[in-house]
Amino acid sequence: MSPMKLKQRSSILLLAAALTFTSACPARADDGGGTTVPPSGSSTVFSTGSAPALGQIPIGNTGSIVLKNVMLLPEQGKQTVTFTLTVNNEGSSDLLFIDYWVRLKTTTGNQISVHVLPQDKDKNRVTPKSSLDISFYAEVNESTELKDLIFQFIKWDFNQSSFERTIGEIAVPSDYSIVTSAGEAQTIQMASSPVKTSIKKVLLSKNEKNYTPTVVLTLDNAGTRSAQLPGYQYLLRTTEGYMYPLDLRGGKDLTINPQMSKDVELTGSVPVSVSTEGWQLVIIQNAADLKLNLPIAFFAMPAVSQADTVDSGKPYPFTTNAGTYTATLNNIQRLPWEDQDIVTASLTLSNTGTESLPIPDLTGYFMLDDAVKVETKLVRTDKVIGLAPNGAAQFQFVGKIPYTYEFAKIKLVLQEKTAGGDAAASGTSGSSGVSSSGQPSDLLEFVHQSELLQVPYHNIGEAYKIKSVGRRASYKVSTVATYKGETGDTFAVQLEASNLEKRFTDVTKLVAHFKTIDGTVYPANVSEIKKKISPGGAALLLLTSSIPKGLSTTGMTLMIGEAVTEDKLTEVDKKPDAYVNAAVLWLPEEQTNVAEQFKELDLEPYKFSMSKIYTQLNSEGVTLTFDYELSKNLLLESNMEGRKLIINLEDENGKVSLSKEFDLKALEGSADGGGSSGGSVTNDAGALKLGKHEEFKVVVNDRNLIYALQFLKTYKLNVYDAFQGQKKLLASRQIAWFTQTD
Repeated sequence: MSPMKLKQRSSILLLAAALTFTSACPARADDGGGTTVPPSGSSTVFSTGSAPALGQIPIGNTGSIVLKNVMLLPEQGKQTVTFTLTVNNEGSSDLLFIDYWVRLKTTTGNQISVHVLPQDKDKNRVTPKSSLDISFYAEVNESTELKDLIFQFIKWDFNQSSFERTIGEIAVPSDYSIVTSAGEAQTIQMASSPVKTSIKKVLLSKNEKNYTPTVVLTLDNAGTRSAQLPGYQYLLRTTEGYMYPLDLRGGKDLTINPQMSKDVELTGSVPVSVSTEGWQLVIIQNAADLKLNLPIAFFAMPAVSQADTVDSGKPYPFTTNAGTYTATLNNIQRLPWEDQDIVTASLTLSNTGTESLPIPDLTGYFMLDDAVKVETKLVRTDKVIGLAPNGAAQFQFVGKIPYTYEFAKIKLVLQEKTAGGDAAASGTSGSSGVSSSGQPSDLLEFVHQSELLQVPYHNIGEAYKIKSVGRRASYKVSTVATYKGETGDTFAVQLEASNLEKRFTDVTKLVAHFKTIDGTVYPANVSEIKKKISPGGAALLLLTSSIPKGLSTTGMTLMIGEAVTEDKLTEVDKKPDAYVNAAVLWLPEEQTNVAEQFKELDLEPYKFSMSKIYTQLNSEGVTLTFDYELSKNLLLESNMEGRKLIINLEDENGKVSLSKEFDLKALEGSADGGGSSGGSVTNDAGALKLGKHEEFKVVVNDRNLIYALQFLKTYKLNVYDAFQGQKKLLASRQIAWFTQTD
């Protein structure tokens, strides 16, 4: 073999190996074409949609490449492009995709790096009379549109000076649309199963602040194997480009058998100030390893359907011996509770007359699909003893059913307790009359559809307000954090509870659950605030739950409700057996950046800063000295039980290790806010205290450390927020021994 041919063959092998490595290790890209190496591999199989094919490029005499599924997902500060190439081989021998590649550029000439999705990184050989799909992704800037993209296809050719030869280009036409029309279906590849997906109907309700849409999605498995619904994220996109998250109901561990279909419901919240015209449903899948979201499908919303029978929001009068009342069904909710579900009905009882009325002795029950009776208990959530003229009071009917039980229609039968016929009742709906046997007498019936068992959703940054008489309050998410442990993590949310009353009040006990995008529910512990909250004041509640290590919290929601024990709101020393008035709060993304400076570190409700940090070494051991400032938001009541501030020093060569813990609970009522780990650390200047302090010292007593002096070069100083032994790193900095920082 001649030296020239040997050189060309070596070049081919080297470039082929490089291309294979690039495919195996996809990287993030931007308009400049640069790349960064991502985590190696991913166990997640990402879905692909079925957007129209844009064109075909012939390769050789018997092959072709079809470009399809080109999608663009706008996000904050960037956009994600995905597309699929179908490589067809009509020949009699294998076709290797490694001999070809695709480049992406804009109409202005900007080159964009493309990368193979991890699940397709090993795809290469296309056997005769077959085809192979390979999916790609790229990142572009937020001003790029689909019509700006041009796909350039090349074949490696080492007879060319650039070692490549262009074999064709496909530009995205200006009229190209990725949105599936209303009433049409799009096939989504869920793993290896094609699932025809369409919007069956859209229901819409509203209050003075928000629309509450319910989207019924039909999933039809057209494949030959069972398909499990992946952990998608669902978004409602408006014509203005606003994106509002939708929560999946009934999709946890959903498996669809071949040639079978199932319906799932999506619900969320959209401000009433936003137009309802031109809404779209966007389905995306989070690629945690790639640190981006992948677009799966876009659907145009059909016209809003009218609910079959809904009695909520409509006032109905009824009469007892005491007088005439008006009852309004506010909503019916289905809520998770351990291995059951709670069904609650919120009812407003009003007095539209000119004279005060007593509170009637009400009871009732649920009837599911006119066949299954569910007993309820009545809970009074308002602090009232009667109904003044034009007055009103809130009541809750609470029942429990197996969480696996499905129904289409639910009826609330409102009754009045009677004793030997002393009370008579007559109603405008349902059955009525006098009970002479002491049995409850029917007053009204309210019918509701299961699709409209809605819990109100509040978007990121919005507050949930409770308007119960005597207990008006609002709840708003402040921060989220993950405390990492050895075998599991703790997920935590700081919830700010504000008192909207004009008197000091106790913080209402809450029941809380976290829910992931795949429908998994994690019950949360809620810290107790024992002090009353001043008018206009607030308390900071810590909601925590143990979760599997490394669990993604992207798209997680928080459901909260007022705790109930027996027939009233749960008191301080009681354990709840249900909850009412539930709402869902979308959680913001956790801030995971580790600060390099020790300034204004967030330990809500505290802020902590360090400066003038230096170390000293003598015959007794090592001393870490620093100035610090510790401040607190005095308008927030809190319970810091279990939370600690940890300052950790680690020598780069492992010669010195120092760790100091400060119990934040001790700051609430004690001057001693410090504690040591291992008993080897002392604090010459006392514990941490509120305010500014200088020359705070932490000492490691070890006379042998003097012999390590010559090996001490730099150390890393870390500050952690800790909860029950698990930690979140707030700040970290490399510092030279025996030097002072700013």
